[in-house]
Amino acid sequence: MNESARAAEDGLVTGATLVTLDGGAGYGLVEDGALAWRDGVIRYAGPRAGLPGELAGDAIDAGGGCITPGLVDCHTHAVFAGERAGEFEQRLQGAGYEQIARAGGGIVSTVRHTRAASEDELLAQSLPRARALVADGVTTLEIKSGYGLDFDNERKMLRVARRIGDMLGIEVRATFLGAHALPPEFSDDPDGYIDAVVDWLPRLHAEGLVDAVDAFCERIGFSLAQTRRVFEAARALALPVKLHADQLSDGEGAALVAEFGGLSADHVEYTSMAGVEAMAVAGTVAVLLPGAFHVLRETRLPPLDLFRARHVPMAVATDCNPGTSPLLSLRQAMQLACTHFRLTPEEALRAATINGARALGLGDRGALRAGMRADFVHWRVRQPAELCYWLGGSLAAAVYAGGRRVA
Repeated sequence: MNESARAAEDGLVTGATLVTLDGGAGYGLVEDGALAWRDGVIRYAGPRAGLPGELAGDAIDAGGGCITPGLVDCHTHAVFAGERAGEFEQRLQGAGYEQIARAGGGIVSTVRHTRAASEDELLAQSLPRARALVADGVTTLEIKSGYGLDFDNERKMLRVARRIGDMLGIEVRATFLGAHALPPEFSDDPDGYIDAVVDWLPRLHAEGLVDAVDAFCERIGFSLAQTRRVFEAARALALPVKLHADQLSDGEGAALVAEFGGLSADHVEYTSMAGVEAMAVAGTVAVLLPGAFHVLRETRLPPLDLFRARHVPMAVATDCNPGTSPLLSLRQAMQLACTHFRLTPEEALRAATINGARALGLGDRGALRAGMRADFVHWRVRQPAELCYWLGGSLAAAVYAGGRRVA
């Protein structure tokens, strides 16, 4: 690393309240705090009066506000072409999610647009969505494939995800979601399509394009047996798994992903007590997606009290996608989680930081303490609860990823 690059990853901020989340409970507030980092890693997070002399130097004066860990959006479909605003209108006129999907809308509609776009066109359409998420505090972003549904187009999506991370200076975790929906060419052969997905996975992994593997296990998606085959292929490559589980029915998806030691079970509105118990044993994170819950006007809440009672960590993500969660703010997802799911603001902030990182298998971020990655956000707020209190607006004064300012 040259000296100018190293200098960009060193720094000191003072004059703000630190929201460290360092510990199992509470915000971990440090008034008149100091945050120092070297080589992109936090070296000190505490009272300004306690800053070690070797870390003192020219400081950025935050001028008040709060500094939190960078937000981690652990479930998005942010790479896609086209949009589906018409389906939004159809749902308001009474059409259901499954009805739209079975009529040729839904995921397959986005597949048509995504296949038709070149890699550069797909990047041009997707990059503004990622920029919006970063501008509102996201420093680690998961992006799934799943709108290509053939080898070349799944590969194209994963390549665009990697390019977005490089261009924005944040870490993007790329998840292979080949088992998202059945493409038209396999409409009568779902098992044959799973054969293809299992064939593509090692080829994509060999190109360094896959960090984790996901599937849509649901009555309009793939069966437990088909999902198991995908997970077994992932396990053979030592890739972690996660799952769209129990969104529309109790398909026992949460228990299946827990059986494979999965990182997360996502949606989980219909997850049973047995599924929660399996997640608790496996350490699988429950990823709540209140954007989709809100847009689809769902009424079945995830088993939140069971998650709390069994100490299942809860994360919150945007589920940014063109059909059911066109949401470009993780902070707004936190607000929706408080409103719809009755999370406390502290729970929501932990869900979008340290628990979101855990849902991606990342233990080096999500809290402000020495040794953690220097991902943090300076917010124009007086107290952290405001992050879930304000509906909309621009609250992020500065966003840093790996010690570098990215927004």
